[in-house]
Amino acid sequence: MVDVAVVGAGPCGLAAAIAAQRAGLRAVVFDRGCLVNGIASYPTYMSFFSTAERIAIGGVPFIVATEKPTRRDALAYYRGVADLYDIDVRQYETVETLSAVRMDPRPGPAEPDRPARWLLRSAKRSGVVRETLAHAVVIATGYFGRPNLLGVPGESLPHVRHGYTEGHAAWREPVVIVGGANSAVDAALDMYRSGAQVTMVHFAPALDANVKPWVRPEIEARLRDGMIGARFMSRVVAIEPEAVVVEGAGGTERLPATQVYLMTGYLPETGLLEQIGVSIDTDSGIPAHDPLTMATALPGVYLAGVIASGNQANRIFIENGRDHGDAIVAHLLR
Repeated sequence: MVDVAVVGAGPCGLAAAIAAQRAGLRAVVFDRGCLVNGIASYPTYMSFFSTAERIAIGGVPFIVATEKPTRRDALAYYRGVADLYDIDVRQYETVETLSAVRMDPRPGPAEPDRPARWLLRSAKRSGVVRETLAHAVVIATGYFGRPNLLGVPGESLPHVRHGYTEGHAAWREPVVIVGGANSAVDAALDMYRSGAQVTMVHFAPALDANVKPWVRPEIEARLRDGMIGARFMSRVVAIEPEAVVVEGAGGTERLPATQVYLMTGYLPETGLLEQIGVSIDTDSGIPAHDPLTMATALPGVYLAGVIASGNQANRIFIENGRDHGDAIVAHLLR
């Protein structure tokens, strides 16, 4: 039995657990991956768009020697914060079901201040299943739950990936990267530097407008000099073991590719919310909630972090989702 169960051990989930502990509540955090698993899956040499100060949590200073923190800086920082607060993080433990606890209508002899309202059933990698009772549940499952699939033949082939870490394994290999936003640009540049033969495929006429300003000059230079190929106004129609079939203004083309990276974004993981009947807007993908308190219509169920932004992941980041925990705890205690 805990006061608050947090599903998702990203920065916003950790911040919610810290807010609960500061208020004297017992909190536990579940994640199907490791601590800050989303950040761990970022490209190895990635730098954040935000400054370190703006992604700090729990009142713990995030100090780095450079202007922008790197992925490695962030992993070390969030490990340190979790250790400092001794947060109960259950890594590699997937919450499979969430259900309401049936309340006994008869008055009890000593009702607790915060009775159990929700039952979480979770499974460890070993197959062991655990059940946790919680007064409140915070859904902080982030934005890397479900890849945004192209829906084309060959998408499930083993050389096709929806995430990217680093380019060493692509040395001298023909690589196709699908997408034109920051993740695609970072992957393209890193693989080019690692000696890969890179071609980008994007449905728009140019790279996305939000490409990081300190990165844009280099990617545009590589596209101009042909060191990185590009097929704009084009779409992938099929993926083969050693090629990608693309349709564009000039017709159909087969691009050589032994590695394919679909940097097409993700859809929020709303499965637990759907299980318990939280309404999700069909167009925006935003779960129904009060943005001031992060409370849903179900007593004791809250949202934290990017899950509250629906299909538009760029609406909520660490820097404006890290305070959700304080709002949640204030509402919970009130």
